[in-house]
Amino acid sequence: MNRRSMLAGMVAGGFGLEAQTNSSNPESVYIPKVQLVEDRKLMHDFMDEFSFVDFVTSEPTLRITHIPVVLDRAAGKSGLIYGHISRQNAQTDAILAGRRAVIVFHGPHSYISPTWYSKAEVVPTWNFAVVHASGKLQAVTDEDAMRSLLTKLIRKFEEPDSPYDLAKLPRSYTSGLIGGILGFQLEIELLEGKFKLGQERSEADKEGILKHLQTEKPERSIYDLTASYYSRPKSR
Repeated sequence: MNRRSMLAGMVAGGFGLEAQTNSSNPESVYIPKVQLVEDRKLMHDFMDEFSFVDFVTSEPTLRITHIPVVLDRAAGKSGLIYGHISRQNAQTDAILAGRRAVIVFHGPHSYISPTWYSKAEVVPTWNFAVVHASGKLQAVTDEDAMRSLLTKLIRKFEEPDSPYDLAKLPRSYTSGLIGGILGFQLEIELLEGKFKLGQERSEADKEGILKHLQTEKPERSIYDLTASYYSRPKSR
């Protein structure tokens, strides 16, 4: 399913919208009340589906790394997120120091033309959905714990019937690779859902949004991008 079809389904399917919960944790994103989502199951489902994230830390300097993560929704108050980065990455300092981080999950997004609405006096906009998960980092350094973390990630992204098994690789080989990465876990202290899908508009406008999202040209796939990048002229 392409992103625009997914966006149309999110508009049509409905979701819980409530007042923002008071929290001692600082908010990481501006969310108008009409775009606020606090349905935890919906947000967890979203995080499971769109699990290639922006891993953001601000101490000692602002750094962002793009990585896949895995969510344990049953752990802690709002869930636990596992991931890893290269030990060459400056964000290792933030992980080892137990700093705060924000992990941003991006869903489908699309330009919304004013011609899709029932009235003429409107302006263009961009619809999207994101979930921000904030909390303190905890380093995962023990080799066996790292193997468990990596196994969780592999099981999430490999096909269910995949024969791949990390444990079957020579330990002498995998230990060296594991030594080059640093794992982390983040217990979610604040979960923020922002779904800007035109849900506040009239029924006629929402019908127009859904109709045109369904027929819009799909975004370029990772296959198309990869193929075009491979075939580009080589620089001298």
